[in-house]
Amino acid sequence: MHREYHRWFSPSLQRHMDLLVFGHAGAKVLVFPTSKGKFFEWEDRGVWDRLSDWINAGYFQFYCVDSVDAESWYNWGAHPGHRAWRQTQYDNYLYHEIMPMMRAKNQHPFTITMGASFGAYHAMNFALKHPEMVNRVLAMSGLYDISYWASGYNGEHVYMNNPTWYIPGENDPHRLSLLQRMEIIMVVGRDDPLLERSRQMSSVLWSKGIGNALREWDGWCHDWPYWERMLRAYLGGA
Repeated sequence: MHREYHRWFSPSLQRHMDLLVFGHAGAKVLVFPTSKGKFFEWEDRGVWDRLSDWINAGYFQFYCVDSVDAESWYNWGAHPGHRAWRQTQYDNYLYHEIMPMMRAKNQHPFTITMGASFGAYHAMNFALKHPEMVNRVLAMSGLYDISYWASGYNGEHVYMNNPTWYIPGENDPHRLSLLQRMEIIMVVGRDDPLLERSRQMSSVLWSKGIGNALREWDGWCHDWPYWERMLRAYLGGA
């Protein structure tokens, strides 16, 4: 299996960031770790070894980014405005550094964002903010209303990074057209406490005419074996 490790100093974040790439060709998949997770999390869980048939066949190329959750939403000692601003800086890192790298390495026209648990938030947020760059979202066992992590603060950067707030306020016809063409897949267990978060996000999207597939699985399903099964079932479509 083709594997690459990359590290550089990010101008957007003013710190070094690490990245792993798995695969040599296929649709590009931007993969986020779970809460405060690292770029090697999915590899450590053995997911890519068990998906080696897809990867070696050139169906998908996975770009596994690091998180800055401990410096943003989980940085409880910082002002909520700072937490949200750090998320905006992370978005800038993805937009200005990761996406150009992905395009330079792989000319495949199809791009997917993917994540589980808190990673589902990142996958959804980046895709909805930049629909011109993303064709499909696979968000598993996620939450999408970030207001809890803002401790009641509702400043500009909280709004800009809270999909359940900025989607209802989106009225630009061109952006709505791009969003309505995107394939959005959410998967969650019916016994997962985050079930209502997925239902809320689905409803918010439908209210703006943005179609999405909400798949509710029996049981809790909030763990790695379930996410791997979800990935197998839905990465290629709903």
